[in-house]
Amino acid sequence: MNESSISGLRGLTVRGATVTYGSKARLTTAVAGVDLDLPPGQVMALLGPSGCGKSSLLRAVPGPEPRAAGTVARDGNDLASTPVHRRGFGLMFQDGQLFGHRDVAGNVAYGLRGTAYGASRAARDERVVQMLDLVGLAGYEHRGITTLSGGQSQRVALARALAPSPRLLLLDEPLSSLDRGLREELSGELGRVLRAAGTTALYVTHDHDEAFTVADQVGVMIAGSLVRLATPGDLWSDPGSAEVARFLGFQVLPAGEGLPDGDAPDFIRPGGLRVVESAGLEGATGENLHDAIVISSRFRRGQHEVTLDVEGWGRVIAVASAEAETEPGSRVWVTRVGA
Repeated sequence: MNESSISGLRGLTVRGATVTYGSKARLTTAVAGVDLDLPPGQVMALLGPSGCGKSSLLRAVPGPEPRAAGTVARDGNDLASTPVHRRGFGLMFQDGQLFGHRDVAGNVAYGLRGTAYGASRAARDERVVQMLDLVGLAGYEHRGITTLSGGQSQRVALARALAPSPRLLLLDEPLSSLDRGLREELSGELGRVLRAAGTTALYVTHDHDEAFTVADQVGVMIAGSLVRLATPGDLWSDPGSAEVARFLGFQVLPAGEGLPDGDAPDFIRPGGLRVVESAGLEGATGENLHDAIVISSRFRRGQHEVTLDVEGWGRVIAVASAEAETEPGSRVWVTRVGA
């Protein structure tokens, strides 16, 4: 990347980031020439399956992960000559990495050494109080780390990461060690805290709901490449490709008769197909109704999910009412929700 291509750009700019592992004889490319722009004050989530390269890209941005190629810049300035510890980047990991021998205040204050907030004890204590209030732990200053729940520990880790006002905060699966209910609760809280602090953040997760809740932009990585980058709303409305759609949980119907666009595959959102009537529907018509055979059914997340075999589509999953006939081998109608 030359100077003219980044001059005037604000925030984080990554061009051609490439990360490889192994020897020349057995070289593995974890990240393949990724470009991204993260404006100041925004949160970008990198979403993808395990092994897609999202964590390798995250670690390559601040410097610990060596890049085989590519450039990282902040506010138009190439960071190649800036020592890692002077780049103003903060890190938060999935296990929090808190110090058990320090209380909550001691953990939050640890990152303030060498900053304006650590110039005096009064300034440090004031900043600790501000950060704990921001993450919903007001009054926890003197609590021991071992007395905290998993969710509280991650809040302390977030307060410590935000306390020095990093120019960029990097979060690597920060909620993955928590159970689903707590992840859902804290993902909304995390998004609120990052926006309240005005923090620019790059956030890695494999959880779709978490990414869509926390981020202003969501980038989907597959096999080392950033294949789609959009706002959560735009990504959900248009996954852009069959591989992204499948990763997001969409069903991909083949191109052909019975689809809105017969020349291209169709993406069906989760819950987008519904069983509308039970057996005995020989000769029924209607472009939005499709004859199907029940393969199996299960009760999941408060609704019946039925696996069907639909001619021309293959196997699909539809939702059904509790009264619908969904025994294996039954013939049913299936339609698109909203069709």
